[in-house]
Formats: sequence, C-alpha cells, structure tokens
Amino acid sequence: MEQPAGTLRADQVVLRRWRVTDLDALERAIGESVDHLLPWLPWAAGHSRRQTADFLARSHDEWETGQAFGYAITSGAALTGSCGLHRRVGAGGLDIGYWIHPRWTGRGLVTMAAAALVDQGSRLAGIDRIEIHHDAANPASGAVARRLGFTEIEHRPAPEPLSAPGESGTDVIWRLTVDQWRARTSEQARRAG
Repeated sequence: MEQPAGTLRADQVVLRRWRVTDLDALERAIGESVDHLLPWLPWAAGHSRRQTADFLARSHDEWETGQAFGYAITSGAALTGSCGLHRRVGAGGLDIGYWIHPRWTGRGLVTMAAAALVDQGSRLAGIDRIEIHHDAANPASGAVARRLGFTEIEHRPAPEPLSAPGESGTDVIWRLTVDQWRARTSEQARRAG
C-alpha cells in the first residue's frame, strides 16, 4: 500500500511522522493545551503519559498498515500540534484531523499543515477526495476548510453520542476533490509565475 512522505513542508511548518522519541515533547504540548483541547477532543480529559505513549505506538502501527498517517506539526524547533490523514471516510477518501497548541493559534499554521496534507493526500493512488469533519460548535476548524477551498456538503448527527463538553452533536462535513485541489494549485502557481 502506498504511503505518503514522512516529512512534509509548507511555508512556516514542517510536518514529520511521529516518533516514539517525541513522548516528552508531545506530553508537554498536550498538558499545556488541555483546556484548549478538552471542548473538542474527549481523549484530552484522560491525558496521561501512558496514553501519549500508546498514541505514539498506535501512530506507528497505523502508518505501517496504511490506516492513518499521523504527523507532528513543527515550526522552527517547536512541536506545535498534531495532524494526520485518516482512511475513515470510505473508499477513495481521506479525512484530515488536527489540533494546535493554543500558544500557536492565529498564525495560520493549521491551515499550512492542512494544505500540506491535502497536497500529499491528493498524490496517493486511489484517492479522489479529502474531507474535514468537525463539530458545528467549532467554527475555527471550518475556517481552515473554507480557506483551503473545501465545500461544506452536509450537517449530520455525530456518529457517537456527545463525548466532549463543547460538542453540539452535529458534524459539519467539508469536501475537496483531488481535481478541485489540482485546479486550485495550478491557478495559484499561474498567478505567482
């Protein structure tokens, strides 16, 4: 099964495949971000060193099986967040997930990271679309999708009962086809050239 590159670069961010040696830095980033993550990510409530180690091991296994491709978001030497491409939206699709340390919000880093993921995902064999799913009460995630040219296609009840305090129970689904992404990047290159 084809895999994406282990390192991706986009403007001010470098995405690199998670490593077991990231345990201390990731645990620190999560610990400093718990209040920021808790409304949207239920795993933040049970954050522990063991849970973080399990995440890193699972990230390695998921990468090897092609189920998901998780990356550390870095800017300079700092670990600023996490993102990934996930095969959880059916054949031909990838879903992007992301979070960022609150100290790094408002700088466009998540948009840069998501653009790198879309670009890499669009190059994988058999992929015809990329999606972003987020809770309706989290408009910041929708803003990332909008800036990258995704189309909001659906609001639907969340597949699982509410599990994080900020959730409304309604998922917003955004989609961008590989053809749309290629046309968008070609147009941007033409304007820049």
